[in-house]
Amino acid sequence: MQDIRAFVEEYVAAATGPDRERYLALFHDDAAVHDDGRSLRGLAEVRRWREETPNVDYDRLEVNGSATGCRAVAQVSGDFPGSPVTLRFAFERDARGKITVLTITP
Repeated sequence: MQDIRAFVEEYVAAATGPDRERYLALFHDDAAVHDDGRSLRGLAEVRRWREETPNVDYDRLEVNGSATGCRAVAQVSGDFPGSPVTLRFAFERDARGKITVLTITP
């Protein structure tokens, strides 16, 4: 459980930090992201999505799963309509720990 908590902590730190490359380094080259009705594939599309996403704060409520498939629930707040909102993050990771699929749902 500690490993996935550490992973989620790193994801949140990278997502909220100023270094976009740190965030992108978490993803596999051919990663898929599903968020707010959009599906993206590959680092170039993930980069564009991240650049369009407003800065937010995360308050993690729970984390569970395994090293290759984990889920986190967080209250997310920021400069967007409906803030704050509780979101569910489902991560699939490869053997090296890179995100292969990220699905974000309300």
